[in-house]
Amino acid sequence: IAAASVAALAVAQNAAGKRAELQAGVDATKVSLPSAYKESVQQDFVQRLQPYAEQASRETGIPAHLMLGQAALESGWGKRAIRTAEGADSYNLFGIKASSNWKGRVAEVRTTEYINGVASKPTEKFRAYNSYTEAFRDYANLLLGNPRYAGALQQDNAQGFARALQNSGYATD
Repeated sequence: IAAASVAALAVAQNAAGKRAELQAGVDATKVSLPSAYKESVQQDFVQRLQPYAEQASRETGIPAHLMLGQAALESGWGKRAIRTAEGADSYNLFGIKASSNWKGRVAEVRTTEYINGVASKPTEKFRAYNSYTEAFRDYANLLLGNPRYAGALQQDNAQGFARALQNSGYATD
């Protein structure tokens, strides 16, 4: 658990640090972080999801701690769950959108997208899964099946992995 916690924490701290830096004139050491950055929330997230990440790692070879780090970053340590119209959990920890070739369930949510530096708030379709097992497996297969993520898969630390994913166009926020 320790390696996964450190990796996930490193990714989340990097994101929190960037947000703090954007607050002009505010001492970053005095910025109050959201509850998702509390150690107990982070430990619970890792303990709850590590078995799924480890299973996907055994099946795909992608290190579990890297997947957990990305899940922590994308989901705010599980605090920003993507929900279906009925309010059910979509288990989509990675913010994977449902393209036209997706045949599974979807969750439609309003999201923030940045295109050419301009924020917009469209409603987008995201993949919905029946379990965290499906979510981790699909995420790993998405990375393995798309050559643009090859650089990310060559990383061995959370910061390099997250940076390479972003540079490859993984997210638009």
